[in-house]
Amino acid sequence: LLLVLALLSPWGSAGGSCPPRCICASNILSCSQAVLSSVPAPLPRFTAVLDLSHNNVSRLRADWAPGRLAHLHALLLSHNGLSFVSTEAFAHVPHLRHLDLSSNRLRALEENLFSDLAELEVLLLYNNEISAVDRTAFDNLSRLRKLYLGQNRIARFPLELLRDGSRLPQLALLDLSANRLRSLPVGELQALPAWLRDRLYLHGNPLACDCPLFQLVARGHRRRLSAVMDFQEELRCSLPTAPAPVGILTLAGRQPLNCSEAREAVLEAHLGDTITLSCDTRLRGVRNRHWVMPGGERVLEEGGNGSAALLANGSLQLRALRPEDAGTYACWVAGPLLNETLYVELLVHNFTLHGPHDTLNTAYTTLVGCILSVVLVLIYLYLTPCRCCCCRGADKPPAPRDDSINSSVLSATPNHAAGVPGEPCRSRSASTAGPGQNGRFKVGGTPQPPPRHGPKAQRKVSDPDSVSSVFSDTPIVV
Repeated sequence: LLLVLALLSPWGSAGGSCPPRCICASNILSCSQAVLSSVPAPLPRFTAVLDLSHNNVSRLRADWAPGRLAHLHALLLSHNGLSFVSTEAFAHVPHLRHLDLSSNRLRALEENLFSDLAELEVLLLYNNEISAVDRTAFDNLSRLRKLYLGQNRIARFPLELLRDGSRLPQLALLDLSANRLRSLPVGELQALPAWLRDRLYLHGNPLACDCPLFQLVARGHRRRLSAVMDFQEELRCSLPTAPAPVGILTLAGRQPLNCSEAREAVLEAHLGDTITLSCDTRLRGVRNRHWVMPGGERVLEEGGNGSAALLANGSLQLRALRPEDAGTYACWVAGPLLNETLYVELLVHNFTLHGPHDTLNTAYTTLVGCILSVVLVLIYLYLTPCRCCCCRGADKPPAPRDDSINSSVLSATPNHAAGVPGEPCRSRSASTAGPGQNGRFKVGGTPQPPPRHGPKAQRKVSDPDSVSSVFSDTPIVV
């Protein structure tokens, strides 16, 4: 009977023997606290769980597993003083799902360090000395669900890995607590889905206080996100005027920032717009949900009724917005363990995006232009200074009295050359012309020639003589 059990046991001659100082049970190989400085060899091919924690394995080279361990899905290497991991260290364990490298002395996550672990789901790296994280270190980890990086020296984490959800699409927990983060891209974090923000741990960092940070944490507190509710006492930040860090949630109305209270999701739109309201629930993979309109009407089925339509991803689309569409919308979500209700406030401005306000601006600009034009014309007509009429007659001979088209009839200004010495300037509104003038200026009527004697006495004013310019004060002299 013992021989039969030995042959059926995986630790028989066909499967290999249990390494010294290790405990073997079924497909589990435990070598914890065995004072090992390297990975024991040979390792049985059928090993599924390998525990090497609490040893002295300081370097994990590419050849630590000489053969392919196709069944290994959990590797525990915590508390080893590990300071070096080869980029090819995981080439022989492609089906690894759980990797524990916590409580070691790793200082950097190199390029493509975990790229061979396409099936990895949990990665523990907390309590190390990591200060640099290459953005390609987590490439090809499409199944990673939990990433623990707390208690390190990280001053900047590449959060762009989470931005579009394509790099780590299954990630549901990211622990960055107790690092050296001083600022956060609040806009990018707020854009993350609530089911990821629910497990985004940022407490214990030397963050600088500002109102966007307060709004982020306060909204998480209002939504009862676990990352805020479980560690709200440790979510602290530094004020320049405070000797010690203060609670982020205490910044509301506090000087010198005087941050306003956090509000629920608020969207703004204009008449006629099409807008989509997102049901940003912290419950992942929920299928049962419905929306309640501001008037109490429920939208249950995809396609909706009227201008409201329920989309396949649970969002509510509103088309051709009207003033009565403004109000608070509620998204009711039913999960396997709990329910959640989300509220979205919609503000509808009572004009179109390119409507009356643009027209008003154009009309205002036109009106101002017209007023300026009138003012300039009035200044030009009435405030132009009169030329000095006190000219000495001896300087120039009197103007000829010949009646021709080249005479000063084209000008509303008297002939200054014929002025009387010492006589003051005459007004342009004089109804008669004095001696020496052309004798044709008469305000408000057609110029009439004075009585004359001689051959030219019967001559009428010709058409060219009637041409005048009201925009010129300068006589045309030939």
